[in-house]
Order: sequence, then structure tokens, then C-alpha cells
Amino acid sequence: MATFKIDAAHSEITFKVKHLMITNVTGNFTKFDASMESEAADFTDAKISFEADVNSISTNNEQRDGHLKSDDFFSAEKFPTLSLNNGTLKLVSGTDYKLVGDLTIRDVTKQVEFDVEYGGTATDPYGQVKSGFEINGKISRKEFGLTWGAVTEAGNVMVSDDVKLALNVQMIKQA
Repeated sequence: MATFKIDAAHSEITFKVKHLMITNVTGNFTKFDASMESEAADFTDAKISFEADVNSISTNNEQRDGHLKSDDFFSAEKFPTLSLNNGTLKLVSGTDYKLVGDLTIRDVTKQVEFDVEYGGTATDPYGQVKSGFEINGKISRKEFGLTWGAVTEAGNVMVSDDVKLALNVQMIKQA
């Protein structure tokens, strides 16, 4: 069984949420970890886990980041991490997969499914074998207890329920 660890320097965990239903606010997590175990060359037997530090959330706005860490959203003091456990990859065709796993945000765990594109495997100049994956999906923030909302005087919703996720990940095969 081969074990892979995320290469944080060559990976990014980002999300987008509609603000006022007219533009997206983009954010990311700067501290995260992931591991994958797989024996199959095509990763169809992969077991995947992922964790992000909620306090590392960044939307390039300190006030907004503070609000996201508060009880209105992630409640970072009580629930400092979000995680994906029991993750598996299912081959759809070619380099396209589905990632299925149990996502936990706050104290809510739900099974999710994301699209995955396998970018290939290469050896870097230091002899490390790396595999790349692009993961995309969408979740309902309200299903995970992130229910804060407001409506403007004109009737515009401040923050959409849908959260788009985009993860670009390099995994390093462990010796």
C-alpha cells in the first residue's frame, strides 16, 4: 500500500460564494493536510482524508474573515477544523473521477460528491513522485449549520447558500 501526503506548497484549497447575488467572494484556507493510501496505479482503491484549519481562512478582508470564524458561520473556537473522511475515488472515464466522502463542518457530517480530474503523475527534480488532482464541487452552507443570512433593503440576499469549492492538489508518494 502506497501512502501519499499533500504537498501544501503546490496545493490550494479555495471557495467562492455569491455576495449580493451579483459577484463572487473568493477565499481559501492556508493551513491544511491530506493523506491518501492506494495500491492501484489508477487510484481506484484510494482511501482519502483531508483537514483544514478554520482559523486559516482568508478572503483578503480581516473583518470578513473574523465574521466567518464567528458563531454566525464556522464557529472556529468550538469547531477549529473542517474535515473529509472515508474519501474514495470512483473512476468515471479516462482521467475523470468522483470523490465521495463524509464532510464535517461544525458538528454536521454529510456525504458529499465532487468531480475530480486526475492530472497525472511525475517525478520532481528531487526524486519525489507526485500525483496531481483538480477537485471541484458545490455544497449548501446551510446544510452544514452555516445559516447566517441577511437581506438588503432592496431585497438582495447578502450571501448565497451555494458554496463552490475548487481544490488543486499535489500528493507526494511517501518512501
